Amino acid sequence: MTETLLVLVLAIGLAWPLGHYLARVMRGDRSWVDRIAGPAERLIYRALGTDPQRGMSWRGYARAFAISNVVVGLVVWVQFMTQAWLPLNPDDIPNMRWDTALHTMVSFLTNTNQQHYSGQSQLSYLSQMVGIVGLQVATPVMGLAMVVATLRGLFGGRTEMAQTVGSAVVDGRVAPEGVERDVGNYWADVTRATLRFMLPLCLVWSVLLTWQGVPSTLQSGPSITPVDTSVEMKEQKIPLGPVSPMVAIKQLGSNGGGWYGPNSTVALENPTPLSNLIEVLGILLIPMAITFMVGPFTRCKRLTAMVFGTMLLMSLASTGLSMWSEAYSSTATDPALMEGKEVRLGVASSTLWSAMTTQVNNGSVNAMHDSLAPLSGGMAMVNMLINAIWGGVGCGLQQFLVYLMLAVFLAGLMTGRTPELFGRKIEAPEVKLLALLVLLQPLVVLGFSAITLVFPSITGNSNPGFHGISQVFYEYTSAFANNGSGFEGLGDATWWWNLSCSVVLALGRYPALIIPLAVAGLMARKRVAPEGSGTLHVETPTFALTLIAVIVILTVLQFMPALVMGPIAEHLTLYGAAAAAP
Repeated sequence: MTETLLVLVLAIGLAWPLGHYLARVMRGDRSWVDRIAGPAERLIYRALGTDPQRGMSWRGYARAFAISNVVVGLVVWVQFMTQAWLPLNPDDIPNMRWDTALHTMVSFLTNTNQQHYSGQSQLSYLSQMVGIVGLQVATPVMGLAMVVATLRGLFGGRTEMAQTVGSAVVDGRVAPEGVERDVGNYWADVTRATLRFMLPLCLVWSVLLTWQGVPSTLQSGPSITPVDTSVEMKEQKIPLGPVSPMVAIKQLGSNGGGWYGPNSTVALENPTPLSNLIEVLGILLIPMAITFMVGPFTRCKRLTAMVFGTMLLMSLASTGLSMWSEAYSSTATDPALMEGKEVRLGVASSTLWSAMTTQVNNGSVNAMHDSLAPLSGGMAMVNMLINAIWGGVGCGLQQFLVYLMLAVFLAGLMTGRTPELFGRKIEAPEVKLLALLVLLQPLVVLGFSAITLVFPSITGNSNPGFHGISQVFYEYTSAFANNGSGFEGLGDATWWWNLSCSVVLALGRYPALIIPLAVAGLMARKRVAPEGSGTLHVETPTFALTLIAVIVILTVLQFMPALVMGPIAEHLTLYGAAAAAP
């Protein structure tokens, strides 16, 4: 409990000023940083052929986002399949099989980092540094850019984001109703966020982790003789590499993919209690900072309080239930559940990490989630199904805005008023798009889970019965939520898992970012209604509780049958066995 409170206090204390700084960066405000980042930014703009002052409509912004993803994805996919012929491969790692390379590319391109490979044995240093770390830096800021553009749209466009009745000021003129609004310049947003925010923060975190003993070298790892010379393996090679920079961005960028297959359970990635604290703090820092960015960015300060308060309340409930399940529930002392648990740092630390890594779509682990108590594993699934407790960099707040708009629509229906958000009506076209997004999750996750479980030859789960169902359901839930963690008893390095998860990864990422932007773009064109006695204020505690109720109904309840057949049934089975034991 002490560690939990310490992490939350440190995260809030650091995220508050960081969020205000991020708001200035994304608004394009002038600052002393211009002298450092300005020349590099101008070179990038010239290379891209873009004018950072020239705005885009939501369609142009989404198009630029899609183009950047396609180009970067193809380059990285080719790199993975040709890494044996490229430099910086001291361990002579072979080329990746095309389907594994495809899944790895899509996974990291979607800011998921779901790994069907072991990095230390299947990726060269160049692939790790350029392909993996490059995507780990780029994809979070792409998500951040998309949510910033969505916020601009919800408040009427980039120019001041201040409305007059029935119109918005654009380029010094009054734009009539129905005209497309400027939601920003995608290339400028991504460039600023990368150079002024993400890279400096990663540098600080990398130095801190190197200080704690995380490797940071381009040399090949040493070969050692095992202590027990009677074993068949006479020599063991210790894989090293520039691990520290990757661990820094995997935590800060809500990525999660580790240099080593077992992730931060490996002492080389997470050597000390202090490194563990730094890494857990890194999971929360930027998603929490983005919630503090909302108020100063939109100049609607009370909105920050509602967003942060709602997320914090859900986070405390989720973390508390996970810690109770792991330490005090009837199955907590089952010896079978200790396999895969963290013994260097303690079960409480592993539980805290599992809660935070699934509340954020981070996915890194310091203990195997397959070994969590059944209800702890169930809470991890619920966190990913919600995907907006803190969420990932940008995409978490984007999902939260979806729930916010749906809650406003439902509240309007219940009170008999036309639903309005920030003075603009939410009407049939917007609701249809939001409904499509809500229906997509159960169709994809439950559909692929059912197909996989029907054919045992492609399932690959290591446990029969209820836990086997959980393994499959968790994998697709993690893929759709762009989380990346897994129940690692699953044999997922197959053609079926690589290709099916690639589809789920893409469906979980791109509609969730583009559809809310489209809704915001449609709303930005509408006339602003003057505030009156019937105006719904979303910044109140009452609406926050309504919003939480909508989130629970739209996520947890619709997946309740799957949760009952998986973690809940497993918990009851273990409980019954313990009660029947003499």
